[in-house]
Amino acid sequence: MAKTSSVEKNNRRRKLVDQYAAKRAALKAIIMDQSKSMEERFRAQLKLAELPRNSSKTRIRNRCEVTGRPRAYYRKLKMSRVALRELGNNGLIPGLVKSSW
Repeated sequence: MAKTSSVEKNNRRRKLVDQYAAKRAALKAIIMDQSKSMEERFRAQLKLAELPRNSSKTRIRNRCEVTGRPRAYYRKLKMSRVALRELGNNGLIPGLVKSSW
């Protein structure tokens, strides 16, 4: 089980990303628009830099929904390999069968 503080910090980051997503997208559109003046694009870049760092999507760490483990994460299932194996052995994941040969 991961530290509760790490999981909570990541959840706060997710909320910030959702909160500032539209504002960041609008500023990035201005920055990338070549038809705008250089001063206007630079002002947009400064405004983007003023936003909280944790509002950037790249700051989010993929963590297991069950245990909070940050590594060996399956995006499709939103859980780590350890949790997947444990739940699969208990028969809690439909269609997953323990292999034997």
